[in-house]
Amino acid sequence: MEQAIHLLESRFLERGELIRLLLLGIMSGENALLIGPPGTAKSQMARAIAQLFGSEHWFEYLLTRFTTPDEIFGPVSLQQLKQDQYVRKTAGYLPSAQFAFLDEIFKANSAILNALLSILNERLYFNGREKEHVPLHFLIAASNELPDENEQLAALYDRFLIRYEVTYLQHASSYEAMFNLPKEPLPVVFSLYDSKDVQAAASSVELPEGLVYFLYRLKQDMEEKEMVLSDRRLSKIAHVWKTSAALHGRDRVSIWDTIFTPHMLWDVPEDLPVLREMFEARFMEALKEEIDSELPLRRYNRIANRWLEKEAELHAFQFKKEIGAKMGKEAAETYRSMLEECRQELEETARELRGRLLQWLEKEKDLASYIREKNYLIDNVDKYAVKYAHLRMEGERILQVLQGLYRTIFDREIPGCEYDYTL
Repeated sequence: MEQAIHLLESRFLERGELIRLLLLGIMSGENALLIGPPGTAKSQMARAIAQLFGSEHWFEYLLTRFTTPDEIFGPVSLQQLKQDQYVRKTAGYLPSAQFAFLDEIFKANSAILNALLSILNERLYFNGREKEHVPLHFLIAASNELPDENEQLAALYDRFLIRYEVTYLQHASSYEAMFNLPKEPLPVVFSLYDSKDVQAAASSVELPEGLVYFLYRLKQDMEEKEMVLSDRRLSKIAHVWKTSAALHGRDRVSIWDTIFTPHMLWDVPEDLPVLREMFEARFMEALKEEIDSELPLRRYNRIANRWLEKEAELHAFQFKKEIGAKMGKEAAETYRSMLEECRQELEETARELRGRLLQWLEKEKDLASYIREKNYLIDNVDKYAVKYAHLRMEGERILQVLQGLYRTIFDREIPGCEYDYTL
């Protein structure tokens, strides 16, 4: 996978995320749809990925509203027609392909669309009276624009789990490099058996209850914004997560297997920023749960909040002691006991939190390697390093609260709890 990523990135500039997403799609056996203007290398990308598998069974076609089923599925067999059998000769056409690229797919007519639905979803082609198994491994479709409101096109659209908007190059450095890209054919990196092995491993990967709930909450968030996510897509998203886990040698899905999910949710590209925001909020919650054994922020926060609620009472008791104010014996004993419990818990919690934060700072020195161990398909490691920094800063905020409470109540610093917040 890493070799394939390197080869493709050397030929397709500013396409790191798309390359990783398409390779994950291939290993999952899911279809991909690329939306973007002409000249953004959509078809070239599809051909390059097929080359990595050395597949000779490649089918490519530009669809128009005048395209006939014969051009896509093969001509009708005249021999069979003489015997009153309406059968197509599919060899060399889409029903016999392992990899396919269909350009301007939404311009296909209804006769083509009806046959495509079963090919895309069940990998079956109804050839006359026979159901013909289609060896299609991966289909990439492209379009310059999204379909209009049309029931048939909506059914077709829903069969593309992976969706990506491809734009023109954005950086000046990319335009400089564009004229010196490698031209030689790509080497064969994969066998078709590789992806079959990955899918076999994915079938036994466990999806934890927490991540089932994670996906359900995402669905709820979308519904609040009046966005629809079909049951079919929910099931396929979970399948991609399992495939990612299998690719990383895990028998259980991790939150790190979900990173490409926003590209499996949108209906129009304009929705992607909103969906990213929803996803990132849920991801941070899940990430906080994942690191709970190393940095249990929720437990520290509960302790801080507990004593914040009693801060005024304890401070008042300390003040009354200093000025010699009278109070009932039972009340005084209750407050002394509470004060001792507060002192002990604040000291122990603050020291433990300080120690864990110092350990975390050590980990941050090589955070990129730590994140790549979680998911080597991550394109932008810095984005996730920032998430960890935010969690560490939340821990530092809690430590400051604990130290502030201790100063207010006991009028001194917590012994052995010095921390450099400027790091």
